[in-house]
Amino acid sequence: MTQRRSIIAGVGSYLPERVVTNDDLAQTVETSDEWITGRTGIRQRRFAAEDEMTSDLAYQAALRALEHAGVPASDVDLIVLGTATPDHTFPATATRVQNMLGIRHGAAFDVQAVCSGFVYAISVADNFIRAGQAKTALVIGAETFSRILDWEDRTTCVLFGDGAGAVVLRAEDLPAGADPTAARGILSTHLRSDGAYKDLLYVDGGPSSTRTVGHVRMEGREVFRHAVTNLAEVVGESLAANGLTQDDIDWLVPHQANKRILDGTARKLKLAPEKVVVTVDRHANTSAASIPLALDEAVRDGRIQRGQLVLMEAMGGGFTWGACLARW
Repeated sequence: MTQRRSIIAGVGSYLPERVVTNDDLAQTVETSDEWITGRTGIRQRRFAAEDEMTSDLAYQAALRALEHAGVPASDVDLIVLGTATPDHTFPATATRVQNMLGIRHGAAFDVQAVCSGFVYAISVADNFIRAGQAKTALVIGAETFSRILDWEDRTTCVLFGDGAGAVVLRAEDLPAGADPTAARGILSTHLRSDGAYKDLLYVDGGPSSTRTVGHVRMEGREVFRHAVTNLAEVVGESLAANGLTQDDIDWLVPHQANKRILDGTARKLKLAPEKVVVTVDRHANTSAASIPLALDEAVRDGRIQRGQLVLMEAMGGGFTWGACLARW
């Protein structure tokens, strides 16, 4: 029986024009460049303009990904958008992007797994393709986290930024007799969650609870401790599922939450620092957008090459976490 898999045919990203440095924040928040950089590795972030919504950022990233893939929007029959900051409670932001692209067929919906949103979204799209229910999928991670920050809480408001990233997935049959781990495409995805830790990273608002949007709340030390352990475990699981080891990884493209978490995860996996794609210093934490933003940068600057093994992983509020292993 022919095995179908998802090929990452193109990548794209978009960052708002407004750059906000740590020194800029220090003008209104009781903080400093030294404090932020020393604890997080973040030096600057981007904030969306007043008239920019999450769908606008997602649309621009989608255009770039489609152009990079050489795929017309009319070919797309599935859009899965990971976001925790949708334009509206409903309709799904993905349907707004679908309309902006002029697509009137197929399906479009959002996935809400916070910082793990892109990994969850690409897993959903990959399974649609494997099941034969989609041939060309647009997977997007997009956020305007600046809209849900409490500017009185210096422990959280300095951590986040806005942006969007996207990938185009195409269905392709695995050649007969090919080694599944050596052939191009997504090898496997692995998703996890544990709601017992919901109070460690959450937003204190919502339609059903407070009837407000709310603000980000986080217990940073506890999140850090769980992140390093959970990410290392799910990465190990994804490698074991494919009969591979850490030595086989060419690039780790992690969720860009905090430089300390990136360093801790790399050490736990015994990965050389030069194998880790890092953008947190310039993008800050863009939640579901961070992996595709980093992926796009590493592909376009030539670091990620055809045939290399790329591992994407993330952990977000809930807790949710997961990994995606792909042969480029």
